[in-house]
Amino acid sequence: MNQRIQLASIDDQRNVAAREAVRRRISWPVNLTPANVTYHSRGHVLLLGSAPSVTQAARVLQGRGLASLTMLTTDEAVDLPVASEPLIAQVLSAHQQSQLNIAGHLGGFRATLSQDDGDSLNLAQALIERDVFDVVLDLSEGALNVASWELPPPGYLRLAWERQEAERADVLESVTELVGEFDKPRYFQVNTDLCAHSSSGNVGCTRCLDVCPADAISSIQGRIESRIEIDPFLCQGVGSCTSACPTGAIEFRLPETRRQQDTLATWLTAYRDAGGEVPVLRFITHDSLEAERAAGITTPGHIIDAPLEELGAAGHDQWLTALASGASEVRIQLHDGMPPRLSAFLEHQIAQAHSLLAALGHDAARIKLLSVDAEGERDALPSLTPLTESPLSFNEPNKRARLNVVLARLAELGAPSGERHAMPQGAAYGGINVDSAACTLCHACVSNCPTPALKSGGNTPALSFLEADCVQCGLCEQACPEDAITLEPGFLAAPARETRHICHEEAAFECISCGKPFATASTVATIKAKLANHPYFAGDAMTRLEMCEDCRVKDVWKTMARDPEAQLKV
Repeated sequence: MNQRIQLASIDDQRNVAAREAVRRRISWPVNLTPANVTYHSRGHVLLLGSAPSVTQAARVLQGRGLASLTMLTTDEAVDLPVASEPLIAQVLSAHQQSQLNIAGHLGGFRATLSQDDGDSLNLAQALIERDVFDVVLDLSEGALNVASWELPPPGYLRLAWERQEAERADVLESVTELVGEFDKPRYFQVNTDLCAHSSSGNVGCTRCLDVCPADAISSIQGRIESRIEIDPFLCQGVGSCTSACPTGAIEFRLPETRRQQDTLATWLTAYRDAGGEVPVLRFITHDSLEAERAAGITTPGHIIDAPLEELGAAGHDQWLTALASGASEVRIQLHDGMPPRLSAFLEHQIAQAHSLLAALGHDAARIKLLSVDAEGERDALPSLTPLTESPLSFNEPNKRARLNVVLARLAELGAPSGERHAMPQGAAYGGINVDSAACTLCHACVSNCPTPALKSGGNTPALSFLEADCVQCGLCEQACPEDAITLEPGFLAAPARETRHICHEEAAFECISCGKPFATASTVATIKAKLANHPYFAGDAMTRLEMCEDCRVKDVWKTMARDPEAQLKV
């Protein structure tokens, strides 16, 4: 299970040959989505910052084919001679600086000033008679808190003029190049049928909203329901949303996220077949991998690299898949310039992976983050042998079902504790507690559950629950009119997690007229208690509540036939 490796027995040349065999036989899936998001930029540039920085940047940009240069300065006015393009300058007061807001993307940036009356002034309309600016060059070094992006959208460039002297030429050149039409992939697709975000007016899972560093995901509030939407112009393919989504409602379009999982398992099988030993899966970005190659870095043969657009595109489910497929270790290669929310997301995913491994009886050190300069850790042989040499295959397309296959394999290979283990806050693992005394089996929880975790009893009044499918969204808890359900977070490392059990059941209440079972005894009793003083059910009419829907209607018509004015007395 956690056997130590005998280092002297490892043949690196054989591992290198096995790794090359894998690369030749099986390609890592890449995003092949047609470029169906198009930015249109005409070259109207907005510059923000202190007068000296803005002045120097504007001088470099003048005469470079831009449509206009609009300069908003924070201290004093800018006085530059007009060149080939219009030059507009405006000084922002301290109050205006606090009211400035910028939203949008390349070819569509809206810069507005909030007004005291609640309206907002569109600066593009006021200064250049257009609805939007095309490009924003922010030279304020954070002094202007104009947007909340950790990962700025295309067309929004930041430059600290004094501190980034070496980068000035490249950034300013990028500004001049952002004129024309630009295409990029529409990275993700959303399946609202699987989404656990909202139901019946209640908001449940918000994991994708919490982890997107580009603020590309929003909750659209409708009259009854709310839904998740991804702005394709802001989305930059970081992938943390698809890794955080517990149901698979968000996934890459092409390739689908599950293809990465299939490829990991296939790679490890091919590596073993080619004679490779103690494989280590390293998740690394394309850019980092190219930088290593350019620097002449060659990793040992036991390191198999899984190249990603960004590290968020693979979460703990993918890492655990690698271990369950025969990897000795999983290493995630961090890089410079990661948005804070992406870093926090990876730390959270690592915490979840470690908790699951510990619960299933495995060494948490099998999954680790690598710092940028950790060359020794990057190339080191793993300290433990692989958990298995048997291939892992998936017959289910559903993300949660696939994860359950991985966890079941790890349980077989380990020593599950049989207890419930605490998980990091927000993890999609746990059960529910149902108060049998309060539950009336109305099944509001079942209709709101986004997964098959909760089910009714069919012809028998009952509520059943399968913990393996529960993503702890909380929609059942919010939907219950009797407050009979509470969530029980934590991973249950026991066979009961994979077994559906009855939470509550009652005998059916049979119609007093025809004998048809139509409700539970507790439901009928509750309704009778609540309607006891209603004039419509006064006297003998109260017995209608003990009838099925058909007999109840028949009884009403019989009463009206006997006494046509009976309804007027209510």
